[in-house]
Amino acid sequence: MTDSSAAQETARILWQIKAVNFSPDKPFTFTSGRRSPVYVDCRKIISFPKERGRLMDLGTALIEREIGRGNLDAIAGGETAGIPFAAWLAERLDLPMLYVRKKPKGFGRMAQIEGDMPEGWRVLLVEDLATDAGSKLAFVKALREAGAKVADCFVIFHYGIFPASTESLKAIGVRLHALATWRDALAEARRGKLFDARSLDQVESFLDDPDGWQAKHGGAAS
Repeated sequence: MTDSSAAQETARILWQIKAVNFSPDKPFTFTSGRRSPVYVDCRKIISFPKERGRLMDLGTALIEREIGRGNLDAIAGGETAGIPFAAWLAERLDLPMLYVRKKPKGFGRMAQIEGDMPEGWRVLLVEDLATDAGSKLAFVKALREAGAKVADCFVIFHYGIFPASTESLKAIGVRLHALATWRDALAEARRGKLFDARSLDQVESFLDDPDGWQAKHGGAAS
């Protein structure tokens, strides 16, 4: 669930820094083989100090409202895109920061969790965005195996069109929190008349039925 005013502002910021991309006639192809007329690059946020500061303010407010600072002992960023956001949020929340490797490093302590994390700490996992939540499952598993308690995950942007993204996390007892979704990005595009109606309608048809859209555009459905 997203807060409507925060979601609208987040979507507007992402459009302003050109992190949101629409290309109905020349779809993007992801590594999974899935084709999509939409693509968001949250990594661009790190290069815009004013905008990233505002997004971290919104993220901090969401975390305090939906989770509670007192219910967390640390913030953990997922390698690599989640690390800067975890650092900024940890600073605002005055909490320790960790980061989680995709796999244990192949030398030294063979650590997968970097930072100091006592057994039983309540840790918030942070990443830039969520599509099908596959990477989140792996990061949560690594944190829990290291002794952390993980009940929540925060992202700037959630695709919000693949049920598995929330269902798979819910199945392991993790709630997903996001500032905005593709529905919010599309609504902002319509408000600002950023694209012609035909392009926006094509994007909406994808959001309504991504697998059906795949079948019509030659991509692999998940």
